[in-house]
Parts: sequence; C-alpha cells; structure tokens
Amino acid sequence: MADDPDPDTKLELQQVVANAMGGVPGAVEDLADRMNGTLSFGTAGLRGPVRAGSNGMNRAVVVRATAGVAEWLRHKGHAGGTVVVGRDARHGSAAFADAAAGVLAAAGFSVLTMPGPLPTPITAFLVRRLGAVAGIQITASHNPPADNGYKVYTDDGSQIVPPDDRLIEAGIRGAPAARSVPVSAGSLPVSDEQVDSYLSHVAALPRGVARDLRVVLTPMHGVGGDTALEALRRAGFADVTLVPAQAAPDPDFPTVDFPNPEEPGAADLLLGLASSSDADLAIALDPDADRCALGVRFADGWRMLRGDETGALLGAHVLSTLDRAAHPDPLVASTIVSSSLLGLVAAATGARHTETLTGFKWLVRAGEGLVFAYEEALGLCVDPSSVRDKDGISAAILACDLAATRKAAGRALPDALDDLAVAHGVHLTDQVSLRFADVAAIPPLVTALRTTPPARLGGVAVSQDNPAPDIIRLRADGLRVVIRPSGTEPKVKAYLEVVEPVPSADALPTARTKATARLTALRDEVSQVLKT
Repeated sequence: MADDPDPDTKLELQQVVANAMGGVPGAVEDLADRMNGTLSFGTAGLRGPVRAGSNGMNRAVVVRATAGVAEWLRHKGHAGGTVVVGRDARHGSAAFADAAAGVLAAAGFSVLTMPGPLPTPITAFLVRRLGAVAGIQITASHNPPADNGYKVYTDDGSQIVPPDDRLIEAGIRGAPAARSVPVSAGSLPVSDEQVDSYLSHVAALPRGVARDLRVVLTPMHGVGGDTALEALRRAGFADVTLVPAQAAPDPDFPTVDFPNPEEPGAADLLLGLASSSDADLAIALDPDADRCALGVRFADGWRMLRGDETGALLGAHVLSTLDRAAHPDPLVASTIVSSSLLGLVAAATGARHTETLTGFKWLVRAGEGLVFAYEEALGLCVDPSSVRDKDGISAAILACDLAATRKAAGRALPDALDDLAVAHGVHLTDQVSLRFADVAAIPPLVTALRTTPPARLGGVAVSQDNPAPDIIRLRADGLRVVIRPSGTEPKVKAYLEVVEPVPSADALPTARTKATARLTALRDEVSQVLKT
C-alpha cells in the first residue's frame, strides 16, 4: 500500500486488509490471492484480473513492468527510440496505457500513444511502419471482463520470445517501488494519418474484383467495429451491418458469457442476424480484433466455421492468387495442433509448409518467404510482411474477397470446403480438455503420458513423436492426437484430427459421415485417457 502510486487501488487494498482483520468470510483468502507473488511476465506479457495487489493488473504493476521493458530496451541498444503504445476499451486500459507511456517518456524514449481504443493489429503494424523499437498494447484479448493485460512487440512488430521475456522479468525485479519510478507527460499522439495508413494498406489486400457481398459482423463489444467497417468500405465492401447489441465497445461484454467467438453461444446474435438479413457471410472479431471467425450458411442452416476450416480456406485462397514473380518460393505455416490440411494444399500448389509450436510468436518466425500463417484458435496472418501477428481485420477483408469471388462464380464457401475435401480428404478436428483444481497435478500426468502412452487409439496402433518436452504427439495413418498443458489455464488439452480419404466427389457424403463417427469415438477414447 505504501508503494502504490494510485490512491484508488491503495484504498481498495486497505479495505481488503480491513475485511481480513475483521473476519469477513473469504477475505483472508482474497488477500492471499492478491499478494501471493506477482503476475509473471511471459512471452505473451502480463494478463490477470484488474484489482489491487501485486498479483493483479493495476497501475503499480504496469509502472514496474514498463520500467522493466525500458531496461530491456536499453540492454538491446534501443535507448531513446520510439515506442508505440496502444490499448483496447477494457476496464483500466486507458489508465494503464497512460502509465506505460509516462514511464517510457521519463526514461528518455519517444512515445507515441494511440488516439483512443483501437485494434491490437494497428499497434503491430505501426511498430514496423514507423521504425519503432517496440510496441506495447494494453489488452486481454478475449479473456473474461474482469481481466486486462500488457503485450509487448519487438522492433520487427512480432511478439517477444525467450530470452526477452526473462530479461524483462529481470528488469522488473530490479525496478524500484512503483511510486519511485519516474513518470513524465512527454508522449505524443499517433496521428490520424498514421492510423489511416493501416486502413489504406489492408484495403488493398483483396485479390479479386468482385464486391457483391452482404456481410454481417460483430466486434463482440470490442474495439474492432469502426475499424472493420471503414477498412471493408475502402476495400469496396459496402454492404456490411454490425450486430447492434454488440457494436459499441463495452468492457462488461453484457450479451456473452465469454467474449470469445469460439465459445458456445457467443456468435448466436451474429448468426441470427445473418439468417434474418439473408447475408452471404458472417464475421466475428474478438474484442481486440486480432482474431477472426467466419459464419457460413450450409444446407441445414448457419454455423460458425472451425479455425482449421477458415485457415484452410484462406490459406488456399492466398496460395491460388499469389504473385509468384514476387513470391517465387512461398511458405505457409500452421502449428503442431492445427489441421494437417494446409500442408497438402501447399504441396499441391508448389509451396512450402512448416509447423511450429503454438503461438504467433513462433508462426511469424517460421522462415523466409512466409505469405500466410494460422492457428486453430482463430488466429490468421494473411499479410505477414506488414503485420507480424494475427490480424482479424485483414483476415476479414480477405475472407470477403474469397466469398465475393466465389459468389460471382455461382459458388459458396461450403463448396470450397467440399473441393478441398475431395482433393485432399476429409479433415476433421476437435479438442478435449481436462481442468485441474490443482495445477501441480498437471506435470505428473504429462510425464506419465510421455512414459507410457496409449499403444492404440481409434482402433489402430499409434507411434509417439514429441515435438517438445511437455507435448505428446501420437500419430497413425489418418489420425493424430496432440496433448499439451495449456499456457494460460489450469488445463491439459488434447487436439484431435482424423483424415478420411475421398475416392470421388460422389463418395464425399459417405467419407464425411465415416470421419465424423471416427472423430466422435476418438474424442471419447482420449477423454478417458486424460481422466485415467
């Protein structure tokens, strides 16, 4: 409390202490949770509940974290360089961005702050465009409403990787108390022209000329609505309607349980509007607009595509429309838990494909010639030369380009999925997760699975091929299971894939039915493996 520069959180913590001393039920546990250690600074930065105490997101934690970032930048020889600071519209974001900018300005950096809450990809874009030495984005992406976070970009606009996270953490440990960290008001705003440069750039991404497309879109109570509308308008897609109840930024996310397009029910309003308005395409962004999910009308109604389906569609679109003179040896990338379909699409077009560990910090570093990358959790990078991270806005534009091009030819996105299945087999994916009350139970489970993995899954013998110490990969012809601990939750996750050959277009319905049955059985089997 004595070290806190924010009177509001100082008062909050005083009340927590008073409650604990007064015997209020749960107050001692609340105090212990707030003060038992600090938020750790990883490659994704900081993320946690907005609250007073060292184990929460608050001004004091942000001030010391930024002092650590400043020390890291000096260590890398970037003293005095430009740092771009952006934010979303979550609780505390404006104050946290202001605190970060103040620390960096006092440390001698040239600081540019976003003029308001804007999508995370704009910060990543401007780091590269302006030649900045780093970028900081205050956001918790699609976390629950109570959370906020702090994300760091390096001078090439990509997320940090080891050992930078450890160097920043060391800088934080060496920082003085938050009230003793110098703060200055010397930052300058990012200009409208600089924000506009992002819009103009992504608006030029479409490969085709068709623009007849009716689109409905939700920013999921986040900051992507206005940016997406303007970017799509500039790209020529004028018939775009936002879901009214979710159009304006609202840090409480009142219409969804979790503001994540992957969560069951999160896209119900979007799909309802798509159906009632006879739309051609439905698009859901997450709250900081770095993820993009697509909704499509099938014969039996509207549904959201899985991340692997969207990744395969947009990857195939990028490769089939690529200027090979400018990209003679193109590379596409996906993660070890994503579908294997993209690799087959790449091979069929003469492109290279590689797999990385999970996370865009690895995907954008996949290799020279990268033209597309995706992860199954709705992350898409369709323009890696300009935004070296997932970008929901540019992905939405390219999805509209693909949908409009196919509509002009009398085809739709479900037809494109069928075409991929006929060419490369039906690829179905799913996920199983097991939550633990005690995270200490997770390492023994992972160790046991590595030591004595199942010999058979899905009725066939499987072989073990582990890409990292804490990851188990089991494979057979037409089957793959990847098991790993979650990086953000007390869970062990298993990522499943089955592949069923399609001998002819007429055989597609039968192959899809068989693949669905195999996936259901595999899901049940892997669930039992995790529980035992």
